[in-house]
Amino acid sequence: MREGNLVNLILGIILACCTLNTYWVNAEDPYRYFTFQVTYGTRAPLGVQQKVILVNGQFPAPRIECETNDNIIVNVINKLDEPFLFTWSGIKQRRTSWQDGVLGTNCPIPPNSNWTYKFQVKDQIGTFTYFPSINFQRAAGGFGAFVVQPRSVITTPYPIPNGELDLLIGDWYNTDHKTLRKRLESGIQLPLPNGLLINGKSSTTLVLKKGLTYKLRISNVGIATSINFRIQGHLMTLVEVEGAHTMQETYESLDIHPGQSAAVLVSLKNLASKSYYFVASTRFTKPILNAIGILKYEGSTTPPSKPLPIGPTYHLHWSMKQARTIRLNLTANAARPNPQGSFHYGNITVVRRLIIENSLTKIKGALRCAVNNVSYVDPPTPLKLADWFKIPGVFDINTFTDTPTSRPAMLGVSVVNITLHDFVEIVFQNKESTVQSWHFDGTSFYVVGYGSGVWTYNMRKRYNLVDGISRHTVQVYPKSWTAILVSLDNKGMWNLRSTVWWRNYLGQQLYFKVWNDEKSLYTEADIPLNAIKCGKASKY
Repeated sequence: MREGNLVNLILGIILACCTLNTYWVNAEDPYRYFTFQVTYGTRAPLGVQQKVILVNGQFPAPRIECETNDNIIVNVINKLDEPFLFTWSGIKQRRTSWQDGVLGTNCPIPPNSNWTYKFQVKDQIGTFTYFPSINFQRAAGGFGAFVVQPRSVITTPYPIPNGELDLLIGDWYNTDHKTLRKRLESGIQLPLPNGLLINGKSSTTLVLKKGLTYKLRISNVGIATSINFRIQGHLMTLVEVEGAHTMQETYESLDIHPGQSAAVLVSLKNLASKSYYFVASTRFTKPILNAIGILKYEGSTTPPSKPLPIGPTYHLHWSMKQARTIRLNLTANAARPNPQGSFHYGNITVVRRLIIENSLTKIKGALRCAVNNVSYVDPPTPLKLADWFKIPGVFDINTFTDTPTSRPAMLGVSVVNITLHDFVEIVFQNKESTVQSWHFDGTSFYVVGYGSGVWTYNMRKRYNLVDGISRHTVQVYPKSWTAILVSLDNKGMWNLRSTVWWRNYLGQQLYFKVWNDEKSLYTEADIPLNAIKCGKASKY
């Protein structure tokens, strides 16, 4: 090859590389930056002055709003007197379990220091939340809405509403989180919460315009109780649950269990222009706790009139029946152009089945919650760091069994070893007399069955293998079971936990190590340069 031609070829390659590199830079998904200063403050959510956790001086915490595939950068400044972590409930953290914000993946942020989370909301849309994950701080506040809007090129399976509002609803104690924590550690169960809050208040007023349709994003941010939500004279059309578009069923009231979120459309077109009550009430409790708000039509001076809209109280069968009506919209797009129903989960072979049974027990005289008779205890070294640096003695994959055993309950570090892309069936068996609620980090799963009594293999004939809803948090009714199917296609260390937070604190959780022996940035990001190292990982 002549010298001139060789030079031209080299210049052409360089130009092509520069052009390609410029394309990559320009094509990178947008970044959204947040700075959250976490402090204590005094508030009286139920009329009693108490210490709460504020984020940028706000209670509840600020809303995070972004769009599918955005990169999220959150600098968290911890001004508390104890370590702190945020977890991003429902954000799948694809390739980045380093950013999940639980003690199995992260060392906590020490007092008077900061740490920056960096993650992408890859291929997600929907209604989510974030909150403190350690030291029982969730009982003190710090929770906020996390909303992922769809890209403009993706069609939405309903008319775009005229506006949307967040409703963060949950139970609340008048006692500070440290006192509640000490009570649990002394072996005393927590009583029924003192009341319910709507957006951090015992009551609130929404002023909306007649003739318009609104999307309400409702999340149960409580730590103990299921809630029912309803609006006087108005029907609600369910359109989305935790990132999945649903069949658009209409409800007079809707059950939402701890850790769950849902989006509904409410039309203000066909009723008189006045004010109406809306009510959130606890389910399956005695007494029933209520929070009452007012939906006011803009410009109206007519106050709401009683009676309040009636909701279900203990009716378990009613709730289970409603849960079965929440189904996946198979033809709708979610975050990507392909229909949600294009993943035929019912045709995939299950390679492993786990039966997860919760229990309330005593271990060495202390009150504990266990899963298959193992009560989880966080080791000083996060599991993810131990696994990454191959540090021995932190966890043993043989501690946990796939099915309940008759062995005595014990303290331990429960880790389930799963090969990347395995398709797994999990049956949650609840032999207790209270509702359970389970959340799975790093993924979403298909809810395929609810039933009373003890699960048997024959129950699989009743599974919904066509349009079971995809979500990240599911309820299990008293003395009942719930079955899910999940494709574990996200490499990392993922927390499966109770969202009834006192049970979580007392050990009702475990982790899934999803892995393969191939190290690739396509399946998992390297450890962040700013990772905090603690325990046995401090020297690495």
